[in-house]
Amino acid sequence: MNRQKSFQNENGPAVYLVPTPIGNLSEISPRQKEALENADVIACEDTRNSGLLLKSIGIHKPLIAHHEYNAHTSSTGILKLLEEGKKVAVISDAGYPLISDPGSELVRLASQAGYPVIPVSGSNAALNALVASGLETSHFLFYGFLDAKSVRRKKELESLKSLPYTVIFYEAPHRIEKMLEDVKEVFGDRQICLARELTKLHEEFLRGTISKILPLVSQLKGEMVVVVQGCPQQTDRSFEETVRMASELAASGIKPKQAAAKASEESGFSKNEVYQEMMRQKKEQEEQ
Repeated sequence: MNRQKSFQNENGPAVYLVPTPIGNLSEISPRQKEALENADVIACEDTRNSGLLLKSIGIHKPLIAHHEYNAHTSSTGILKLLEEGKKVAVISDAGYPLISDPGSELVRLASQAGYPVIPVSGSNAALNALVASGLETSHFLFYGFLDAKSVRRKKELESLKSLPYTVIFYEAPHRIEKMLEDVKEVFGDRQICLARELTKLHEEFLRGTISKILPLVSQLKGEMVVVVQGCPQQTDRSFEETVRMASELAASGIKPKQAAAKASEESGFSKNEVYQEMMRQKKEQEEQ
């Protein structure tokens, strides 16, 4: 059993997991800057990329490489720094460290050795995309990158296709078209949201079925997050019946959004779609 009180000894050695902006530098928080400024050493995926980022925010600290190809040896080295009483901040190239990035071995080893591992709140592309997707957010699965090979990718998708939860993937622009084709083949033509260039000048969200979005993706650039509707649950209730049920619940005094959410439970229809149709019908009735 390991019990950690993160702020009991703030001057002692510790590992700080510090998110960095995913595009917009103004999103770095005072807390993130404080953690980086107080660190004795900063461990990062790419010392060149991170060096430029840190320089831009006025932070000059010794950098060490900590990436997927040296995770074991660098974790051992970081433990030695902790033994020397050092504070080590861990960052990724962009976003939250350990999310589709190395670091889990370091966290395990450091915590087992009795050193605090302290997370600092900040940017995460998956959550940015999820909350703006228009898809269900109550329950979701973050999967990250699928395999680059289509055969293995389809096997991964087969293991996910029956899950009722919204699923979040990361994908690179040169693979996005083939990846979506495989998702459509295995999952069916579900609702998705493709988010790209998050927090940057050209931030864009494409919402709709896979078949509607596929023709556009070959021209898209930038790192991408793909949010996919969970497996629709089987029901005998039609969309029209679901909307009517939502309207009746709203008429009984339940807030419209809550009524739509309740009516869409186990219906296989998105609560957002039900709500939009319910409000469209209400507007039509009011105009008559």
